[in-house]
Amino acid sequence: MMFNVSHRSSYRYGAPVAQSQHIVHLAPRSLDRQTVVRHSLLIDPAPVARYDLVDYFGNPFSILVIEDEHSELVVHARSSVEVHAGVAADLAASIPWEQVARDVAQGAGPADAAVVHYACATRHTAYVPAALDYVQSSFLPGRPVLEAAWDLTRRIHADFTFDPAATDISTPISQILSARRGVCQDFAHLSLCCLRALGLPARYVSGYMLTRPPPGRPKLVGADASHAWLSVWAPGTGWLDFDPTNGLMPRDEHVVVAYGRDYDDVSPISGVLLGGSGQVVTVSVDVTEAGG
Repeated sequence: MMFNVSHRSSYRYGAPVAQSQHIVHLAPRSLDRQTVVRHSLLIDPAPVARYDLVDYFGNPFSILVIEDEHSELVVHARSSVEVHAGVAADLAASIPWEQVARDVAQGAGPADAAVVHYACATRHTAYVPAALDYVQSSFLPGRPVLEAAWDLTRRIHADFTFDPAATDISTPISQILSARRGVCQDFAHLSLCCLRALGLPARYVSGYMLTRPPPGRPKLVGADASHAWLSVWAPGTGWLDFDPTNGLMPRDEHVVVAYGRDYDDVSPISGVLLGGSGQVVTVSVDVTEAGG
């Protein structure tokens, strides 16, 4: 499938900003199953310098240096991406989860440094006893790791309610578990927290998902949003994606932007300002099928 993605972010400040620097993760990755046909980044005011780089995790990103005084910053990313459905994995054929955790802990088997660091806790996925309690009914002794990860994905989808007003990016996992409400970033972080509590490598995935309007109603312009899910690693299979927000395994309607340990590694836009106060952020996202 071919998708056109428009992601426009506007930052309005209560006082002028004299200078600013920003890190931007808005360029989709090129993958075996994903081809980036076009990508552009429009910035107003125009930066005096822009550096396009690749980070530690292999994600393309940009550093922007803005020196013109401004009361509003607009960052508009446009991308055209072709996505192919991968071959369906046999979840029951993956090895027992305890063996994966043991190999990662001992540095044995095919787990290398690029895998092992995804088993480590982060600010958003720090160990929480309640998360370990929650995950154990999916990860029974001897169960194949990917089969157990799929069971965890479906349980989170069934047990938790999508509620944009319930949390923000600083809400801890313990509160999400207690309230049973949150958004896609929360459910991805919860999944990662559960898996890492068992010593299993899993990574945060940022991107977009094609959304469809209710039957008989038009698709609203700008009403889409960035999305987040996770990938779980298994020897012989590699990384396999799971989307707990929607209770599915992504195939050809998810566009990958970046991989990281958690949201902090791949936030769409971050930065430092000289001046400015009381910023108001407006984000408009559209994901459409090319030609649709």
